[in-house]
Amino acid sequence: MPGRAPPTFLRLAAHPLRWQLLSELATGDLRVRELVASLEQPQNLVSYHLRLLREAELVTRGRSSFDARDSYYHLDLDRCADLLAATGAVLHPALPSDRHGSPTPPTERAPGVLFACTGNSARSPIAEALLRRRAGDSVEVSSAGSHPRKRIHPSVVRVLAEDYGVDVSGQETRHLDSTLGRHFDYVISLCDKVREVCPEFPGHPRRIHWSIPDPAPGDSAGRATEATVRRTAQDIDARIGHLLHVLHTTEKQEVHA
Repeated sequence: MPGRAPPTFLRLAAHPLRWQLLSELATGDLRVRELVASLEQPQNLVSYHLRLLREAELVTRGRSSFDARDSYYHLDLDRCADLLAATGAVLHPALPSDRHGSPTPPTERAPGVLFACTGNSARSPIAEALLRRRAGDSVEVSSAGSHPRKRIHPSVVRVLAEDYGVDVSGQETRHLDSTLGRHFDYVISLCDKVREVCPEFPGHPRRIHWSIPDPAPGDSAGRATEATVRRTAQDIDARIGHLLHVLHTTEKQEVHA
């Protein structure tokens, strides 16, 4: 149809700076100052284009739990996939593809992944359990905390068992120190606080950050946080679905920490 406007995603992504922002945030959650430094653009310009991406609901912003004056920006990859599919369909109905297809076949050596948060009682054991559930033996996955609590939160145990069929009732929490010296290909921080103190590991693994609030801050018992834990698990499971497609790639791309 002559004069038809380009689809929303195409109009947004076609701008070079917005495409760079989408590309940077596709690797993990980042702060404005990190985006400014990476793109070498003025902060007011970066903030303006981030606002446009937020208005389109492609990007969300959350306060840092490490410094409340700071914010992390997160790219909604599922919405990007939906808009990309819709963009293809506008051009030709045969173009949309199955974004949930199989990830790249694994390499000979299973990649090692470490999930880190503060207490190792909610976010990181959820991520460990859900990645192991999806990937099986094709990934070596662990989790640990900078200040581990005595046990995994009871609501986490229940949610993982009821919603995902995973039993972590016998799993003990671990300190980050117990992982030092081990080789990991990816170190993924799920906590703004632990990102600032996460140690270095041999081999310079890719560092990825997921800014996810603690679903059970200071709570070690009771069912009060179960709904929050369930939402957190859904968020982490969605991120892991996208992570699976990059875990077995052989090309080493820099991921900003």
